[in-house]
Amino acid sequence: MKFEKHFPSQQLEPYIRFFVVSENTAAQTYKVFPTSALVMGFQYSGRLSSVNNNGESTLSRSGITGLSSTYKVFRNSPNIGTILVYFTETGFAHFGSHPAHELFNLSVSLDYIFDRSRVMEVEEKLAISTTDKQRIRIVEHFLISQLTEIQHDKLVVEAVRLIYESKGGIRIKELNERLSISQSPLEKRFRKVVGTTPKKFASIVRLNHVITSLNKTKSLTEICYDNNFFDQAHFNRDFKQFTGETPENFKRLL
Repeated sequence: MKFEKHFPSQQLEPYIRFFVVSENTAAQTYKVFPTSALVMGFQYSGRLSSVNNNGESTLSRSGITGLSSTYKVFRNSPNIGTILVYFTETGFAHFGSHPAHELFNLSVSLDYIFDRSRVMEVEEKLAISTTDKQRIRIVEHFLISQLTEIQHDKLVVEAVRLIYESKGGIRIKELNERLSISQSPLEKRFRKVVGTTPKKFASIVRLNHVITSLNKTKSLTEICYDNNFFDQAHFNRDFKQFTGETPENFKRLL
């Protein structure tokens, strides 16, 4: 299995954290936990399906996944090859015209966001490309062509920074006070740019921090209270919704 990171050109650095070239010769079913930013994918070989209680549905060769409050399950065909684009938390707002919150909990075809003929052009070029460098260049060229010259929402950028600074533990009342803005207008701006409310975003950041803490020597009770959960029951419930596993089971699998 291959999973290699590539960093974007200078022009895309403010919007794209990194690209990943992912390949797998074997069919596999796997979970993806919620991330703090949107992810775009281009399959240049093989196919990917979404798996849920209603069964399995094949996804488009080019798609985008919004923020989510719970894990997703995917299944890939043998010999799959994918270019993944990991946006920064506020990066997606600079491409296309759809507010990010419209994609919450969704994985949709890329032609929902961009012109279908342009998406097909990228797919055709990727299908005949032979190197990772070529594939990254094709995707970068497409993204640059879709980049819009809009100003960064500095208040939302600062809200994201404060949430990360607190490891997702900041109270929304405190966040509003530190930004000198009431809850409703902040929430509206945050949802449009980031893809969900500050409260849900903070929960994603907090639970991702919890996951990175599980391989340390602290007990689950210590981790629970270090991350400002009300009690162990709330911690267990939120963790299972996020990962599909209890904290105890998840830790055993590490």
